[in-house]
Amino acid sequence: MSANDPFARLPQAASFTVTSTTVSDGAPWPPEQLSSGLPGGKDMSPQLSWSGAPEGTKSYAVTVYDPDAPTGSGFWHWAVADIPATVTELAEGAGEDAGAQLPAGAYQLPNDARAARYIGAAPPAGHGPHRYFVVVHALDVPSIGVPADATPAVLGFTMAGHTLGRAVLTATAETPAAETAA
Repeated sequence: MSANDPFARLPQAASFTVTSTTVSDGAPWPPEQLSSGLPGGKDMSPQLSWSGAPEGTKSYAVTVYDPDAPTGSGFWHWAVADIPATVTELAEGAGEDAGAQLPAGAYQLPNDARAARYIGAAPPAGHGPHRYFVVVHALDVPSIGVPADATPAVLGFTMAGHTLGRAVLTATAETPAAETAA
């Protein structure tokens, strides 16, 4: 695991609280939040609840990012934009293909697998533990104004000047190296 801090060069923002009935901060993802390519994996987005957002919040965005992926740029697993300021929870599974459980007006951007949905954790076997930053971003605009086919990196760049606060929960995952027969 690297010391890569995805917020190190971003503007400072107030903290607020995000919790989950799916995963605790610092704990491994349950099997359902892993990639469907792994045993037990279901590509199911986590349940999230948040509170204490800064005054002036007009919308939220949610992102799930793995800075430890061996890509040079990390790996975006999920990005949701334009969540209304009146919403403070997403149900487990809200990140499925149709996004039917997302609030009206919210939309999912394509992740790094180019699917507009949540894709579960799948660190390469033997690569060591990976961190997954689950972030609720409190924004000062009702709509961030990025196209639905934009990348999460474009969303992040656009949010940088509109972020009032960040609520961060970090999950982990590791795929053990395959054992070899002696």
